[in-house]
Amino acid sequence: MAPKNPARDNREARERLRLYQARRGLHDRQRRRRVRDNLVGAGALVLVAALATGSQLAFAGSQGNGSADASASATATPTPSASATAANTGDVPSKEIAKGATWTGSLTLNGSIDLGIELDGAKAPQAASVEISLIKEQFYNGTTCHRLADSDGLKFLQCGSANGDGTGDAGFQYGPLENVPEDGVYDEGTIAIARSTSPYSQSTQFFIVYGDTTLDGSTGGYTVVGKVTSGLSELESKIVDKGIASPGDDGTGEPKVATKITDATIAQEK
Repeated sequence: MAPKNPARDNREARERLRLYQARRGLHDRQRRRRVRDNLVGAGALVLVAALATGSQLAFAGSQGNGSADASASATATPTPSASATAANTGDVPSKEIAKGATWTGSLTLNGSIDLGIELDGAKAPQAASVEISLIKEQFYNGTTCHRLADSDGLKFLQCGSANGDGTGDAGFQYGPLENVPEDGVYDEGTIAIARSTSPYSQSTQFFIVYGDTTLDGSTGGYTVVGKVTSGLSELESKIVDKGIASPGDDGTGEPKVATKITDATIAQEK
């Protein structure tokens, strides 16, 4: 595994966030321009209609009638926070983006591991909308999958932090939790949103479950936003089976095989 370069990684993270925000800004300006043009067009139609109506009234009268940075974590033992604020922070993408539809695409790791993905805009409209926005704006390209769990009943790969080490986001955090398994079991193939203690601390990080996993639901569980539809066996053979570099107290840690998202695509299913 290549040695880390914190200065370079931080520069890349800042540049990635800057580009993401710039793209979001352009998108917002284009949206506002469309809204403005629509309003101008609607105003013109109203004016024409009013003039026409006025002409009709005048004619009739003449006839005599008259809208953190937090380190999100997928962990079996999250610690509840009594001071957690139940509110979105920052510029959270609209939950209308998903349109209540199914979205399909791909997630490429290390340039060669292709995962087919599916996002559920009906069961998790807010989370799906955020993921769609992040993927379309290429936020994930170049980000690191920094955390691997490979013990019995705990099998996931966590990705998507802006800084590549479990910290950083895209300038927003959101809630509420959606589509959470009642029994705390996250089936093989599940894609869920990572978070810290607050249900409103969801942001850019997510985890891919490559084997049935049980997580503590005492703080509410984790939003299931979709699933991996293909490629899990390749993920296991090329990354998971190589192990964890330095497991922490909970047995999770950075994969021995340095893992990055090199491409991501998404589109509404027809």
